[in-house]
Amino acid sequence: MSASDPTTEKILQTLLREGRISNLDLAARVGLSPSACLRRVQELERSGVIAGYRARLNPDARGLGFVAYVAVGLSQHTKAAQEAFERAIARAREVRECHNVTGAIEYLLRVEVADLAAYKHFHTEVLGTLPQVTSISSYVVMGSPKDERA
Repeated sequence: MSASDPTTEKILQTLLREGRISNLDLAARVGLSPSACLRRVQELERSGVIAGYRARLNPDARGLGFVAYVAVGLSQHTKAAQEAFERAIARAREVRECHNVTGAIEYLLRVEVADLAAYKHFHTEVLGTLPQVTSISSYVVMGSPKDERA
């Protein structure tokens, strides 16, 4: 089964949008028998194409409506500095995503907090206290017209 197979692509796109869809409904949507559809989904799971299923949470409903992307530069470009930074970020509940990136900075974070005051606290008391951090640039999300994260 090829990832470029149109039926497989329909299965993947449907599961991205509706991870809890029943196999019966999925099969009808993609034009397969339920047993053939189930076999394809199980193979996609076994092969690692489908890595898992998860709930998509609404930050506003959880009181975390302030979202910012934060570009972080490190003072040293060493493995030890990166590992120390990553350990600290793993403990920061405000950080929903942490990506090691190329370019002028080392990390891009997605931060979700209640409001600007909570973000200022995170910026000052969490990021601002890490000895590895040399620069912080914040990009506050004003709206998300497209968001396909699972």
